[in-house]
Amino acid sequence: QVQLVESGGGLVQPGGSLRLSCAASGSIFSIYHMGWYRQAPGKQRELVAAITSGGSPNYADSVKGRFTISRDNAKKMVYLQMDSLKPEDTAVYYCHADRNPFAYWGQGTQVTVAS
Repeated sequence: QVQLVESGGGLVQPGGSLRLSCAASGSIFSIYHMGWYRQAPGKQRELVAAITSGGSPNYADSVKGRFTISRDNAKKMVYLQMDSLKPEDTAVYYCHADRNPFAYWGQGTQVTVAS
């Protein structure tokens, strides 16, 4: 069992930056593949960035070059550094952990990009 708690969301102007954090607890964190998803109003939840248990990242095309995912296994933390934010990045961002057949979600944190 894994519990995930996101933090770091908020209101930011276009071109600004935010850093999301996800604190995990409960199980052996290092074996889980971690990801950040987002869901905008009226849209499906989509993968933003993921990082494997071995530390290999991958990104949605829409955020490549602007977002960076990282993890600290000792602290049981996952981060999403978001730079050059755009209004279309506005969404609720969710932390996700999975290790087949188990998957867990956080409660989400709101990110709003507006001037």
